[in-house]
Amino acid sequence: MTGDNMNREDGETRSANEILVEQLMVNVGRISGVIEERGHNIFVQGNILSREEISDYSVEFMELFVMLLQHEGRPDRSSEEFRALQQFFTTMSQQILMRGGDMEEFVRYLQFMQNVMIEDLGRDAEITPEQTRETLLLLAGVFNDIILDVYRVYLEQKESTIEAQQAELREISTPITEIWDGVLTLPIIGTLDSSRTMVVMEKLLGRIEQDRARVVLMDVTGVMAIDSQVSHHLVQMIRAIGLTGARPVLTGIRPEIARALTSLNIDLGDVTTRATLAEGLKEAFHWLGVRMADARTPA
Repeated sequence: MTGDNMNREDGETRSANEILVEQLMVNVGRISGVIEERGHNIFVQGNILSREEISDYSVEFMELFVMLLQHEGRPDRSSEEFRALQQFFTTMSQQILMRGGDMEEFVRYLQFMQNVMIEDLGRDAEITPEQTRETLLLLAGVFNDIILDVYRVYLEQKESTIEAQQAELREISTPITEIWDGVLTLPIIGTLDSSRTMVVMEKLLGRIEQDRARVVLMDVTGVMAIDSQVSHHLVQMIRAIGLTGARPVLTGIRPEIARALTSLNIDLGDVTTRATLAEGLKEAFHWLGVRMADARTPA
C-alpha cells in the first residue's frame, strides 16, 4: 500500500471532532486573530469592551472549544466542557448587555465565529464530502445550542427585570397615606387587575392595623374605565375594609363610571360615596366627631 493511499485512508477515518481540533491547532493564530478583529470592530469601537478584553475572550473561547472537541462523539450538553463553554458565552453576553450592548449583535458575533471555522473546512483538500457534512452538523449543533442557551438566560433575566419593575410600579402607583389621625386615603389610578388588587389589599389591611384607621377614603378619580373585573375587585376591597371594622368611603365616581357600575348591576347601596375626596374627608370628620373651624368666620 502506497504512502498516499495510507494517508488517504487515515484522513477518511478522522472524526469531525479530530478534523476541527487539527484545524484549530494549525490555524489557531489566524482564526483567533480574525475573531478578535471582528470583536474589536463590533464591541471595542462601540466602547462596550476593551481591546484587552476581546483578546482575552478570543483566547479563552479557543481553549474551551478545543477542550469540548477532544471528547469522542457529539458534544454532550451535560458534560463539564460544554457547561464551561455555555457559562463563558453567558458571562460574556451579560457583560456586553450591562454595558449597553445589543443581544442581536452578540448573536451575529457567535455566527461569525462559526462561519470562520466553516471557511477553514474548504481549505482542507483531504476532507471527504461525508466528513465535511459531519463536521458542519457538529458545528451547527454546538453553536445552535449555545445561541439558544444565551437567549434563554437573556429572556429569563429580562422577564425577571420586567416583573421587578412591575412590582415596583404597583407599589408606588397606589400610595396609602394617613391624611388625618385614623383616616387613610387610597387613590386608585389605572386598572385594577387580580395581582394588583392582592398587593394593594395586603398593603392596605396592614396599614389599617398599623395606624388603627377608622375610615378609609378610596378615591377612584384616576380610574379611566371600569368593567366587571375591575368592579369585582373594587367591591372586594370595600368588603375587606369593612371586615377590619373601618368605614370605607368611595370618592371621585365620575358620571361615566357611575353609568358603567349601573349597567353592570353593581350594588353599592351600602357603601358611602362622595363626589370628591374633600367631601369624603368631611364625612370622615363627621364620623370621628372632628369639628373644623371655618377660617373665614371672624373671631
